[in-house]
Amino acid sequence: MDVIQLLPDSVANQIAAGEVIQRPASVVKELVENAIDAQAHRIDVVAVDAGRTSLQVVDDGKGMSETDARLAFERHATSKIRQASDLFSLTTMGFRGEALPSIAAVSQVELTTRTESDDLGTHLCIEGSRVISQQATSCAVGSNFVVKNLFFNTPARRKFLKSNQTELTNIMNELERIVLVHPDVAFTFVHGSSTILNLAPTTLKQRIAGVFGERLTAQLLPVEVDTPIVRIYGFVGTPESSRKRGAAQFFFVNDRYMRHSYFHRAVQEAFTQLIPVDQQVPYFIYFDVPPAEIDVNIHPTKTEIKFENEQAIWQILLAAVRESLGRYNALPTIDFDTEGRPADMPVFNTKPTAAPSVRVNSSFNPFDTGVHVASTTPPPDEPLLPPSSGNDDAFDSQTRGSEHFQYRGSYILTAVQSGLMIIDQHRAHIRILHDRYLARLQQSAAPLPSQRLLFPEVVQLPASEAAVLQDILPQLTQLGFDLSSLGGTSLAIAAIPSGLEGVDPQQLVLDLIAGTSERGALPADQIRGHLALTLARAAAIPVGQVLSLIEMQDLVDQLFATSMPSLTPDGHKILTILPQTQIEKLLD
Repeated sequence: MDVIQLLPDSVANQIAAGEVIQRPASVVKELVENAIDAQAHRIDVVAVDAGRTSLQVVDDGKGMSETDARLAFERHATSKIRQASDLFSLTTMGFRGEALPSIAAVSQVELTTRTESDDLGTHLCIEGSRVISQQATSCAVGSNFVVKNLFFNTPARRKFLKSNQTELTNIMNELERIVLVHPDVAFTFVHGSSTILNLAPTTLKQRIAGVFGERLTAQLLPVEVDTPIVRIYGFVGTPESSRKRGAAQFFFVNDRYMRHSYFHRAVQEAFTQLIPVDQQVPYFIYFDVPPAEIDVNIHPTKTEIKFENEQAIWQILLAAVRESLGRYNALPTIDFDTEGRPADMPVFNTKPTAAPSVRVNSSFNPFDTGVHVASTTPPPDEPLLPPSSGNDDAFDSQTRGSEHFQYRGSYILTAVQSGLMIIDQHRAHIRILHDRYLARLQQSAAPLPSQRLLFPEVVQLPASEAAVLQDILPQLTQLGFDLSSLGGTSLAIAAIPSGLEGVDPQQLVLDLIAGTSERGALPADQIRGHLALTLARAAAIPVGQVLSLIEMQDLVDQLFATSMPSLTPDGHKILTILPQTQIEKLLD
């Protein structure tokens, strides 16, 4: 009995859709890229319920004829290539002919489109790969796609969609990657009743400012190099713009977004010894290479790309970034250039200058301290202190008492029954503050005390992070922040939690949002834990701060009252014990 059979097209399309259409953001990506390929000058995206209920993409591109509109929803139907060799000369975003049939297989699609040469357009309705209706209609030149009830016929896929804020963030991430390579195209993105993006045609740097804010663009340095192998251009951040998390980092090749960890290491290499090892700088770097020297046909998302001259391009990229840092004085230098500086001040006193005299005290003895002791052995009850370096500050950093001793302003040493306990005071304070903030977030009590800023600080968030803010705004208010929207993605910071003197309010809010965005959809308790940890790191006593005996005692008492005094919330050791037996061995 024969058991192998051909799958119906509808089933095959649903299977293929699993690779291409994973969430609403995938639909936006495919439709907007098609609009770009159709040479649109304006693209409008409208989402309802983060794309679950409806997604609409309207463009003023070339549009499609009646026949093309129907054929576009057939598998492997494309206008981008004609033969296999065309894969190595691609100049369009799409080429597989899989996007539209994949979308139609798992949703209800309405398409209204017209070409400039046609008097009437076409209105086409498709549901689960089945054509419901097709008729002539009056419409503008271009295409208008409406995708409703995504995954309506695959409930298992729909069940795995995340929260609206998470799906909205994913949509924004896809749009950012497209708008940053097409600054000459106008874009709008409306979610519900809110306009999240409204970008007019402009220059590349202004487009970056429109998405990420003027504060970031003020910290960008231009990068430009043109070789026979590759042309590289764009912008890289100054060392001062580095962040531990949430840095905007984008690579594009031939106007296509790509991920490339190898090239990322080249950029990081250029900043060696300029930024801490755990920080990253923002960059927006564009590569122009001959299409035949790259392969984009690796993955359906087309974000993984192979280069023929990868190692050579790595070296060129590294040199270009270093040259940019040097050209714009972002590297530390010793300035020997005196050209243009004023000459030495004239001397009007004509009398000869007497040579300076040296007076010597022949009775001075540098080894005589003025204190004479009969023995070099300290009294039995007197603890032995490390020798002073002669620097008052250095001596002050060695605080001792009857129970605790501070070493180098970083560690608290205290005797325990089994030996010597060493406590990292900075990490200990992180644990204490984390538990305090987390307890407040888990309660419905009044917000923590705030300190109001003399003047509210304004921060412009990337649109993707502005969506995340709405998820965590109640928790930030509970922690003592006073944040208010100024419209669009601009935010005013009027107050921050008490105890954060000296902390940059803008950077603190950006770190809180960026860290949450990186973690994606998390349970509410994990989001609270992340916010508490980020805030604790910002408020903890800095490494090197001298503590009094009372402060050390208070810190130790609070540490051992926490939920886990031996580890920080992110798993780093807070304390260790040097056993008495090991101490004795060291002194053998």
